[in-house]
Amino acid sequence: MWLMLILPSLAAAEQDDAPVLSVSVLQYGTAHWELDYLVSRGLDEANGYHLKLMPVANLPASRLAVASGSANAAVADLLWVQSRFQAGSPYLYLPFSSQLGDVMVAETSDIRTVSDLVGRRIGIAGGPSSKGWILLRKVAEQQGLDLSASSTIQFAAPPLLGQALRRGQLDAIVTYWHFAARLRGEGGWRSAFEMEDLLATLGLERRLPVLGYVFPEAWAIQHAALVDRFANSLAQAKSGLATDRAAWQRLRQLMGNPGEGAFDALRQGFLDGFPDVQTDRRIADLKRLLVLTGADPTALMRDELFYRWQP
Repeated sequence: MWLMLILPSLAAAEQDDAPVLSVSVLQYGTAHWELDYLVSRGLDEANGYHLKLMPVANLPASRLAVASGSANAAVADLLWVQSRFQAGSPYLYLPFSSQLGDVMVAETSDIRTVSDLVGRRIGIAGGPSSKGWILLRKVAEQQGLDLSASSTIQFAAPPLLGQALRRGQLDAIVTYWHFAARLRGEGGWRSAFEMEDLLATLGLERRLPVLGYVFPEAWAIQHAALVDRFANSLAQAKSGLATDRAAWQRLRQLMGNPGEGAFDALRQGFLDGFPDVQTDRRIADLKRLLVLTGADPTALMRDELFYRWQP
């Protein structure tokens, strides 16, 4: 349980002058699922604010919205937040998900470890800067292996990689968790190994919140109470989604109306990604992860930019 859960809720009658928090969100992104639930259950008003959702079609548009000030917040990858910090634009980072992605192979594949990827055809979603790909290479290097040199690497969008895997044109793909969940839901496909194991192999905690809601620091300082109210309502939304199976039927359209297998896999994958309580150790490991993925170790995000949920 988080301390935010015990903050007092405010009666709807007191909401006439409640502040508005605008969040840019991908129309069919996973964050939209919990934000839609939050609004539909009135958790924003119960916490003394109004949540305004601003759906966009793609990630660059979402980042532009928060960077330009047309939205107060957006969901972003930790690596992007670090890059903005190094560029002189700090953001407060409130954990959203610890889902790293997945390495998917055919159910009949003999690939079960990182070393099994040597000499294989590997598809990577997200390009060379993909966290999953960087972690794979780092773990392989510890074993004296160079996947870039010893394997055939192809970078492409997740849907194209999924099709290539189905056609037998690739032996494995490193893809985003929700695309992996859809594959598992089809049947015939499995995770080669747990991505969390890669973090553990590198001496990091297994569940690091690599995606978060981000707010320009100056705005977040001025609206600290509003950020706290948002964080409290998010905690309530996550709690509700974990127990209210009926609510997921309402979200099905936002999920792209998947079949039963994919629907169940997407729901479970989303729940599995709920971030743990933020601690000093977890923040330190997030910063170590940033260094592993290429960040300047002398210019890492300040600790106070990592929003904390207290136990």
